[in-house]
Amino acid sequence: MPVLSRSAVVAVLFTGSVLAQTPRTKPVTQAEVDRITHEAILIDTHNDVTSLTVTGYDIATPNKSGQTDLPRMRGVLGAEFFAVYVGAEYVTGNHAANRTLSMIDTVRTDIIAKHPKDLVYATAADEIVAAHKSGKIAALMGIEGGHAIENSLRLLRDYAALGVRYMTLTHFNTNDWADSQGDIDDPKVTHHNGLTPFGKDVVREMNRLGMMVDISHTADKTFADVLATTTAPVIASHSSCRAVSSFTRNMTDDMIKQLAANGGTMQLNFGCDFLSQRYFDASIPLMKELRPRFTEALKVSDPIAREAAMDKLRDEATAAIPPATMEDVVAQIVHAVQVGDIDHVGIGTDFDGVTCVPKDLDSYSKFPALTRALLQKGFSADDIKKIYGGNLLRVMRAVEKRAAELKSVPPIQTEYKSAT
Repeated sequence: MPVLSRSAVVAVLFTGSVLAQTPRTKPVTQAEVDRITHEAILIDTHNDVTSLTVTGYDIATPNKSGQTDLPRMRGVLGAEFFAVYVGAEYVTGNHAANRTLSMIDTVRTDIIAKHPKDLVYATAADEIVAAHKSGKIAALMGIEGGHAIENSLRLLRDYAALGVRYMTLTHFNTNDWADSQGDIDDPKVTHHNGLTPFGKDVVREMNRLGMMVDISHTADKTFADVLATTTAPVIASHSSCRAVSSFTRNMTDDMIKQLAANGGTMQLNFGCDFLSQRYFDASIPLMKELRPRFTEALKVSDPIAREAAMDKLRDEATAAIPPATMEDVVAQIVHAVQVGDIDHVGIGTDFDGVTCVPKDLDSYSKFPALTRALLQKGFSADDIKKIYGGNLLRVMRAVEKRAAELKSVPPIQTEYKSAT
């Protein structure tokens, strides 16, 4: 799908049916900011700190080189979907399931069980609300990379039983049943023109299990096939607007409208290249150089040495390109609401999974500043509560309701068969 021109973006902003907001003239008080931020249930649908905890990092320790730690989560964050991220390298030798189980264990053992005063295990919308009322952070899981199921619906069911509540159908790599946006232009990769028949059964089984289908990272045709297959709302757990930053991991306006029509929600990514066209254009050559070094730094086993390596790389990146800003985040939210409506926008920061985030929004403790910025832009308290978590709770409840309706439907028993 084509990327909108800048003139088209301006036209959308002034002719859309939503965003009648105008910048308010009444001063925003700190009491108002604090009340709204506290009352809202801030749900982040994608956080990659698990790639650190699985090698020994304790989230109670200030994360100087990243964005996620308990001191900065407390009092602001309502629920966290911790990423069960399975890199493409684990496909080789059939190690994907082993890695998936290790990542599930780090959430349940190294994060939740280790910090019961702050975190509580959750798998449902009502459990998130209950956690918020009790002053705790609800901890949930989402798999990133459909190759984690090793082409087995039985494994998919096992992951659901272990508490996984969404799965990103692909990562940057096309798997055996779904095309990824990350390699869609690579002629060396065999593609499927979206979802294969088995891939459609994966979506159907996720509907039956009450797992949200996540289309972040998928190719545009895969996205279309998902919407044609699913009988429940879907999410984009960490994607922003392609019309504002042309990074192809972002969603086109047509995709945003289709996702809204499906009843789903897009959760905006705080990565600088996702947010800002300026940053994205400048970052392409820089990230090509730095990304392998970031990958190697994350593999360093000693936490102190790893933090020092990450600090050095982040300093290099920041010195080369000024990060995106709070204004870029607000611009993304405004555009997403204008195109997809206030009921279909949320937050999926990708904290500790991207190389750059805005300095003025680099942790959960900075969200009161975003609350203030949105109020100044003309968003109401109810609007902000929807964006922060209300919309995602609605989607979760719809997915749970659909699973209840399908309770009498037997598990899909399709066995994967190679197309070759």
